[in-house]
Amino acid sequence: MALIKKVRGFEPKMGENCWLAENATVVGEVTMGDNCTVWFNAVVRGDVHSITIGNHTNIQDGAVIHCTYQKAKTVIGNNVSIAHNAIVHGCTIHDNVLIGMGAIVMDDAVVHSGAVIAAGAVVLAGTVVEANSIYAGMPAKKVKDTGPEMHDVIARTAKNYVMYAGWFDKEE
Repeated sequence: MALIKKVRGFEPKMGENCWLAENATVVGEVTMGDNCTVWFNAVVRGDVHSITIGNHTNIQDGAVIHCTYQKAKTVIGNNVSIAHNAIVHGCTIHDNVLIGMGAIVMDDAVVHSGAVIAAGAVVLAGTVVEANSIYAGMPAKKVKDTGPEMHDVIARTAKNYVMYAGWFDKEE
């Protein structure tokens, strides 16, 4: 069973049909919508500020979601995929976004809907990522616009992670 821990009087709140891997950690002031998944070794740490996560969002293996004490909360929208080993820290991620493997999104950054943060990209503090765009590099810069194919990938990934979690519920 996942580590779900009350901190400073705040206990995580999960929506319906959420799935957490046995070694996932969710602590403190965390509010999670419906059909969310938190995968192996992922940490959602709402000990120093609040973390709000929408519906159909997946936090993949080894990802870390955190914030900055008294300064920067984390807000993640609906249908967001946060890939393996990504760090999302004190920022706002709007709906229908894909954060690539090993990417870092820092305090007060805003990632608008339909955007993709490429694998390994570093979105610096305060950066505003345009809607329907791909940002890559270190520091992350816009490299191109997303098209219908990428919007399909974003939607399919969010949907698939709910399906993948169902596979584990059926295991004995």
